[in-house]
Amino acid sequence: MTADLVYLVGGASLLLAVVLPELLSRWAVSAPMVLLAVGMLIGLTPLPDGMPLDPQENRATIEHVTELAVLVALMGVGLAIDRPLELRHRRSWGRWRATWLLLGVSMPLTIAAVALLGWWAGLAPAAAVLLGAALSPTDPVLASDVQVAGPQTGDLEVDEDDEVRFTLTSEAGLNDGLAFPFVYAAILMATEGAVSGWALEWVGWYLVGKVLIGVAAGVAVGRLLAYAAFRSASASLRVAERGESLLALAALVSAYGVAEVVGGYGFLAVFACAMTFRSAERSHDYHAAMHQVAERLERLLTLFVLLVLGIALTRGLLESLDWRGAGIAVALVVVVRPLAGNAGLLLAGDRADIDRGERWAIAFFGVRGIGSIYYLAYAAGHADELGADWLWSTVSFTIVLSVFLHGALATPVMRRIGASRPGDPTPEPARTTDH
Repeated sequence: MTADLVYLVGGASLLLAVVLPELLSRWAVSAPMVLLAVGMLIGLTPLPDGMPLDPQENRATIEHVTELAVLVALMGVGLAIDRPLELRHRRSWGRWRATWLLLGVSMPLTIAAVALLGWWAGLAPAAAVLLGAALSPTDPVLASDVQVAGPQTGDLEVDEDDEVRFTLTSEAGLNDGLAFPFVYAAILMATEGAVSGWALEWVGWYLVGKVLIGVAAGVAVGRLLAYAAFRSASASLRVAERGESLLALAALVSAYGVAEVVGGYGFLAVFACAMTFRSAERSHDYHAAMHQVAERLERLLTLFVLLVLGIALTRGLLESLDWRGAGIAVALVVVVRPLAGNAGLLLAGDRADIDRGERWAIAFFGVRGIGSIYYLAYAAGHADELGADWLWSTVSFTIVLSVFLHGALATPVMRRIGASRPGDPTPEPARTTDH
């Protein structure tokens, strides 16, 4: 019966992935909103039990499915960004200034604020830090409505001119990997005891070493694959000429595998690989073909996960939710993230070319999603106390709140921001087609 239910949910996800984008393209309703609602309705029906919904009993399955969804999204995000990042050019780094401030200022502020709220709610220090780390990154899977549309090809000079969409996209591509050091901090607190015993190891290895290794692995794999695809002496290896877009999947699996084997963060490696690959022959149509493959697989995985999450919500996942967990979720979405994001972006000043309205939009649209589920499942596999039902309920409720609130506001807010810039073309509608 379990297998039959999985096939049923998978078939429904595939069907919805085909029809929802066109159905929702004219309304301020996102596919994630619909999928969660449908899943919740299914959960209320008398269907027999059997699906792997209990996070305690099916932690490993949840971890790997959500991990794959995030990886595919990171590859798609890396290929979609048009603005180049040249590691040896200071001016190129400066054009990413808003992104660096969101990562270096806003993200730590968010982790600290949520951890303090968790501690106030009665969590042990390790669980409080995990809650902050899991809910700190914005999600590349569910944030498509406020992200760039995809790689622009065919021009000699390819760049990204929408600061709001670019900043939110680049932040989502990087902060998933950068949340890992803080997840490890929670794991070490739960398993190793006093901070003084592992603080130096955490800074040197988990905060710095694994980040650098992950980025280096991704850059190396990206350069190797780009050389083979575009410039190899062997025609059989120049897959760009044939338009073999499945290289996108080979690239993300290779980058992730190499990074994990050598001890780096695989999420960062996948994003770095995609960015590096995109830097080769930037205007080539092959990038759009690769992005399309990643985008479609991401859509399918996302809808499947959200449908199952919706079913779980009305079949016991929220049983441990109390006013403290709901309060933390509301505080994060409407207070902590907007204030922390705005605090970071204020430091960018005029150099980021972001006006006041755009700054608040970037600060507000910190979508929480599938990445948070992955981090919670990952940490629970290393320490049982980090997989408490209360944590699962609180994280799940935060995702639901974010999906519905951000999903409902994405289209009108992005249109208003686009219209507020004099001389700008009519803004594109929110990308409900990406789900």
